[in-house]
Amino acid sequence: MKVLFRPYVLATLLALAAAPLPSAHAQDPAPVSDTTLFQNVRIFDGTGSSLSGPSNVLVRGHTIERISTGAIEAEPGATVIDGGGRTLMPGLIDAHWHTMLIRGNPIQMMADDVGYTNIVAADEATDTLMRGFTTVRDVGGPAFSLKRAIDEGLIDGPRIYPSGAMITVTSGHGDFRQLVDLPRVPGKLSRIEEIGGAAIVDSPDEMRMRVREQLMRGASQIKLTAGGGVSSPFSPVDVSTFTEAEIRAATEAATNWGTYVTAHAFTDDAIRTSINAGVKVIEHGFLMTEPTAQLIAQKGIWLSLQPLPEALREGFPVGSVQRQGADEVWPGIDKTYQLARKYHLKVAWGTDVLFSRALAQQQGAILASLTRWYTPAEALAMATGTNAELLQLSGRRNPYPGKLGVVEQGAFADLLLVDGNPLENINLIADPERNFLIIMKDGKIYKNTLAH
Repeated sequence: MKVLFRPYVLATLLALAAAPLPSAHAQDPAPVSDTTLFQNVRIFDGTGSSLSGPSNVLVRGHTIERISTGAIEAEPGATVIDGGGRTLMPGLIDAHWHTMLIRGNPIQMMADDVGYTNIVAADEATDTLMRGFTTVRDVGGPAFSLKRAIDEGLIDGPRIYPSGAMITVTSGHGDFRQLVDLPRVPGKLSRIEEIGGAAIVDSPDEMRMRVREQLMRGASQIKLTAGGGVSSPFSPVDVSTFTEAEIRAATEAATNWGTYVTAHAFTDDAIRTSINAGVKVIEHGFLMTEPTAQLIAQKGIWLSLQPLPEALREGFPVGSVQRQGADEVWPGIDKTYQLARKYHLKVAWGTDVLFSRALAQQQGAILASLTRWYTPAEALAMATGTNAELLQLSGRRNPYPGKLGVVEQGAFADLLLVDGNPLENINLIADPERNFLIIMKDGKIYKNTLAH
């Protein structure tokens, strides 16, 4: 009699045959725990102005399960960390970061192989995490593949809230084409558009299409350039670019997806046009006047500011259009922070580092420079709990729904153990290699020098 095996039966028999036989002397494996217990730490929770008393924090899986001043028993297999009275605080959040534009520049980005560009950006993402930045809000650049690789655990890096391509008008901030690329050929994309670095639109209909493309790719928010900029070659900082109708097309499309538009804008005209068209966040705003600051307060608009370092301005060659723009913008930084404090504006913090690995390594020092206007506690709260509030504007497009930027029960376990008290010495943040003893993201420890 012929015996027939169905394919799935044969596969099962082969799997059983390959399985090792149980040993009479085999021992049960040691229990594996997904918990980490921090003992004897003082907590900066991301919102307050002081440290807690000695406390214990239990992390289970991705989140903080329990915080107590009393003892917490460690379960078998748990990782136990004696904080020795050091500071436990939330991972830092940079609300204005360009993941793909730290090393190199747009010209190199357009000339290099895309694969190489992504590898370089991935290496920088790991460095970013090792500086204690567990989350970044990417406001322009083709970061979707990098975000996916980080989320899948293929490489180490921060959580990324991606905007996708910077959306700009012809000649606007984000249009890095050269004059030889003009006139624009209908239906033909420029190189920077092909790789997803920017999207050039010149009508409300084009705007809707390009915004929807970024949302389709996974954008958590949309970034427009409503006025001129410093780093791009053909966009004087004093100009307004998009019309109100064009910006409104973007805000309507974003609102339909439950998220928001953030707009690069320096001048009163660019800021007011953006607000009138429904923009929720203004980036920079360094040439605004007092009445515009009052309007921002009245409308409850977020102001995403950056204490841009002098080294960034000096990095542009003397006599270049970029240096000329920087010289015009930099004097407005102090004035804008003063207006933000005067009118109690909702202020987020970011760096806007571009084209400089050396400056990126100063990410923590740029945060520490906020003490020109804020106390250390206020500065650290801005880069943790406050920035996390801004991220919530993404609504259901939030790629990481849950609590970020705080140390509290139920929040994501993005944590730093700092060797010292950053509320007394914020410059500890400027030297993460020495002072961040433990870096944890999503409950996973990426750095632990105490273990050595």
